[in-house]
Amino acid sequence: MKMKKTHSLLIASSALVLSLAANHAYAFEDEDARRAILDLRSQLRQSQQNTADLSNKINNLQQQITQLRGSIETANHQLRMSQQSGQQAANPDVPPSPQVGDPNEQQSYDSALDLFRQGNYAEASTALNRFAQQYPNSPLTPSARFYEGSSRYANKDFNGSIQGLESMVAAYPRDPKAGDALLVIAGSQVELNNIAGAKATLQRVVRDYPNTPASDTAKNRLELFR
Repeated sequence: MKMKKTHSLLIASSALVLSLAANHAYAFEDEDARRAILDLRSQLRQSQQNTADLSNKINNLQQQITQLRGSIETANHQLRMSQQSGQQAANPDVPPSPQVGDPNEQQSYDSALDLFRQGNYAEASTALNRFAQQYPNSPLTPSARFYEGSSRYANKDFNGSIQGLESMVAAYPRDPKAGDALLVIAGSQVELNNIAGAKATLQRVVRDYPNTPASDTAKNRLELFR
């Protein structure tokens, strides 16, 4: 009789222990689940914050691009107005043509540059490139290369403009138009949404061509990135 009672107690005790163990395990599982939920909520909040920060950065960049494009459009409008009114002397971008001794050379350059002044940018870039190839040692060649790159920019060939003007600056780093060439490169980079590249190019103008109108313009455009 005592053995049966003892056996019953053992069974009951074992059941109690198993029940307590199971409840303890469930408690651990519930705690793990709560921690997992809290971790997920924390990660979700962080992800939402990161998304908001990224959206703000994108909006800021878009505003900077819009401002820079507005500045470029204003400059282009002023150039067109000056060309239409015939006020070449008031147009710092297209000064009177320099003169050389060879009349054929001079005529070839003037004819190509007239195409640029008239807004025939596709024809101008072709004619200016032809001149530079025909007269590689001419004192007019750096200017021809500058206006060739500017024609490509005006014709929305931004990659071609960058490539041509980079070559011009590399070949004629001390030419008076070298700083202006870098400004056109920066404008092309903005049009290609290469904002970091445009900033670096403008900083290069300030560094390499200090105390020049090009440097002053570069400083003003860099302010748009702030």
